[in-house]
Amino acid sequence: MPKFRKRPVIVEAVQFDPTQHPWPEGVVAWPENGLQPRDMSWGYIDTLEGKMHVIAGDWIITGIKGEKYNCKDDIFRATYEAVEDTDA
Repeated sequence: MPKFRKRPVIVEAVQFDPTQHPWPEGVVAWPENGLQPRDMSWGYIDTLEGKMHVIAGDWIITGIKGEKYNCKDDIFRATYEAVEDTDA
């Protein structure tokens, strides 16, 4: 079976902390009067795959086309590494 390597792409990401306001762009709180999941999520983010739950510690990533998605901390740390900010 063919094998592939992910191309090196720089993305923007911020770790979600529900106590820090404002929340990252794209994170929406569950409505207080609506149906809420019975998990530890604080809200959700609209992604290309639909609404994804966001819990404390998740990373909110902005993709190369501006799309938003979340990533669990352990997966993020295994997949991404910090780069120097080249915007000066």
